[in-house]
Amino acid sequence: MRVGFIGLGSQGGPMARRIVESGFPTTLWARRADALEPYAGTAAGIASSPAKLGAASDVVCVCVVADADVRQVVTGEDGVLAGMAPGGVLVVHSTIHPDTCRELAEAARKQGVSVVDAPVSGGGGAAAENRLLVMVGGEAADVERCRPVFETYGNPVVHLGGLGSGQVAKLLNNLLFTANLATAAGTLDLGRSLGVDPARLGEVITHGTANSFALGRVVSAGGTLDRIAGHAGPLLRKDVSLVAGLAESASAVPGVVLTTADAALDMMGQTR
Repeated sequence: MRVGFIGLGSQGGPMARRIVESGFPTTLWARRADALEPYAGTAAGIASSPAKLGAASDVVCVCVVADADVRQVVTGEDGVLAGMAPGGVLVVHSTIHPDTCRELAEAARKQGVSVVDAPVSGGGGAAAENRLLVMVGGEAADVERCRPVFETYGNPVVHLGGLGSGQVAKLLNNLLFTANLATAAGTLDLGRSLGVDPARLGEVITHGTANSFALGRVVSAGGTLDRIAGHAGPLLRKDVSLVAGLAESASAVPGVVLTTADAALDMMGQTR
């Protein structure tokens, strides 16, 4: 199976490297030439355009940042779909709106190409160590066809249902993570007000029943959300906004988790 990969950033780069090192014939494309430099000594091929990458691949993985970026590399002029042959599978690793995945699927269907959404969680380190969480939505046959690729960097790989369900799961994960940031930072701040050193309190709680991944990030950042806001604030705002819109469209009541996530965004200066 020939694999194409677009999006060689801090998350996608280690994923692509795992695919290459696992022996899949792999083709890469990037907007910036320097993103391709780490692969100069590998077996990976380099395409001159997304369309050329599509033509050289049976499965194309896209791991760029936002909906507009995905649309551009997939359906834009000289995009992936301009080159993919019927029977191919497009995999969206980006965290985007589920409806965007369905729009891409409609465009791909006209060319006999299937779409699978497979957002990930864990970071580049987890990908390099083959322990990335991969949340997958799509037809079972398409998912199983792609599973050997996913398993080069992911464990577990969880098939959640139809197209878009992986995105919904990832957005809910990020919503809860954002809410947990608020409760973690708020608890440490309250401890400070009550005379308990935040660093020592963090050490205690990370070994107790109230421990969470978010708390660990807040403690390592000095007990506030300032550092987290600098590198993750805009992305968390995007994801919370997306899931809030999904809830509104479905007439679902998000309840306290959205309220608390909004509080975290406010604390980071990223009001939704």
